[in-house]
Amino acid sequence: MTLFEAIILTVITASTPLLIAAVGELVVERAGVLNLGVEGMMIMGAAAGIAAAVVTGSSGLGVLAAIGAGMAMALVFAALTLGLAANQVAAGLALAIFGLGLSGVIGAPFVGVQRPGIGKVELPFLSEIPFLGPILFRQDPFVYASFALVAGVAWFLARSRAGLVLRACGENHASAHALGYPVLRIRLLAVLFGGACAGLAGAYLSLVYTPFWTSGMTAGRGWIALAIVVFASWLPWRAAVGAYLFGGVTILQLHAQSAGVPVAPQLLAALPYLITIVVLVLIMRIRRAGAGGGAAGPQSLGVPFVADR
Repeated sequence: MTLFEAIILTVITASTPLLIAAVGELVVERAGVLNLGVEGMMIMGAAAGIAAAVVTGSSGLGVLAAIGAGMAMALVFAALTLGLAANQVAAGLALAIFGLGLSGVIGAPFVGVQRPGIGKVELPFLSEIPFLGPILFRQDPFVYASFALVAGVAWFLARSRAGLVLRACGENHASAHALGYPVLRIRLLAVLFGGACAGLAGAYLSLVYTPFWTSGMTAGRGWIALAIVVFASWLPWRAAVGAYLFGGVTILQLHAQSAGVPVAPQLLAALPYLITIVVLVLIMRIRRAGAGGGAAGPQSLGVPFVADR
């Protein structure tokens, strides 16, 4: 394997949790719900995943526990925002803070406990293709799942009737309700899907990326996933581009540090977050200038829906 192939592999590894979490949040926002609690759901998935894997000795059960933890957090968010019509921004921020705190409690007994990572799966014949084979078809199951997730969500939103109804709920929930569609039920399913994706992304961090637990191990990836959704203009394929762009910047700063680039390591570590802010500012300026930059968000995004109004 060449150095270039090895770098691309590390970029894919760093981008996979961002991509999974971003696609999940994209579906939530296309349904008209703004969930800022992705960071909390991700880290709860990471804590529950490593805890279940260590206790049971099964990585598969760890993954299921992580998905369940993400969905449980999403259910709390849905109860507040859909059931009680609470402010979505405040509820999402509270969920993020709550998840960071609770994950520390759950993960405390497992600090320093090492687990073997989940191995890679080689796809027959495809893995033998020069250059592309080792990069794309000798990956762990999470990477394949992220590819399938992007393709599946893109098809669902653009080609299926259910996807059309979900988008209608995000664009104009009053009209969707008037046509007889169960807006709250559809949004609940979307929020649970987003929670499952965030939990899965957290499981990747604690079971594959760094197969052990450390407090705060998501390191702001949930917030970057939220930014990727805006960067992607709420389109799955653009979310993949955004995730690999931000993952690439993360790997770039790590290589720059190891190569001894004469820049403060704190500044290099902050580079992915600075790039995130710069890209979002540029996109907004392009949109305001009317020169493209992708579509605006769903019109009902963040607006609570109450059926009797």
